[in-house]
Amino acid sequence: MATITPVGDPADPRVDDYRDLTAADRRPDRPGGRGLVIAEGVVVVRRLLDSPFPVRSLLGVPRRLDELAPDIAALDVPAYAADADTMAAVVGFHLNRGVLAVADRARPVDVAELARSARVLAVLEAVNDHENLGALFRNAAALGVDGVLLGPRCSDPLYRRSVRVSMGHVLRVPFGELAGPWPAALGVLRAAGMRVAALSPAGSVPLTESGLRGERVALLLGAEGPGLTAEALAAADVRVRIPMASGVDSLNVATAAAVAFHEIVAPVG
Repeated sequence: MATITPVGDPADPRVDDYRDLTAADRRPDRPGGRGLVIAEGVVVVRRLLDSPFPVRSLLGVPRRLDELAPDIAALDVPAYAADADTMAAVVGFHLNRGVLAVADRARPVDVAELARSARVLAVLEAVNDHENLGALFRNAAALGVDGVLLGPRCSDPLYRRSVRVSMGHVLRVPFGELAGPWPAALGVLRAAGMRVAALSPAGSVPLTESGLRGERVALLLGAEGPGLTAEALAAADVRVRIPMASGVDSLNVATAAAVAFHEIVAPVG
């Protein structure tokens, strides 16, 4: 059972995992990185507790920890209770959501295995904005996408801001990194029987006329602004676009992904 321990001193070493999050929210392979997964707010903390990520502890104001009491009743980790000012002094900013949890990273997903079992995957190239990445994961969860694969120059989906914007769904949607030279790494998807479709304003086929609905599809998505590279576009089996009104050249990548997910995942008929 989780043990709730009051903490009144911001310098208490037991809450070091939460210290100065604005500067310490880094991957383990980056300078100063801790490599921890950080969940903010009751809803996201609950999703972390229900995920494969091994929880280390919780830190929150008493009222928020009380809300989580049923969720942590069988959890054998410490929960630290502090007032709002003490929490702010520890994390480096005032936290309106009132509760945090930290976890270690889970074992990486087997990309080939995910590709064999999936019907629809999102494949990202250079999607490096944390909020776009979080929103994209939330859309993937909502619209039934089976997983997300990260190509070159993508941000880490487990950055605190990405986890928050995703409403914790980045902790539930399987994701992994495509290893090897790009875009040759897409070969693992074709080997699994998936069709690689590149979504681009310059796509030659309107999405609704692409015949992708109900198919096994790996949907290639590029960064906000530059979009997919010429190499990625050339490596796709088909290039598709979302028809738009005159004078609008593109959509936010997470929004475009949601439109495409809805079209491709929806059952035929």
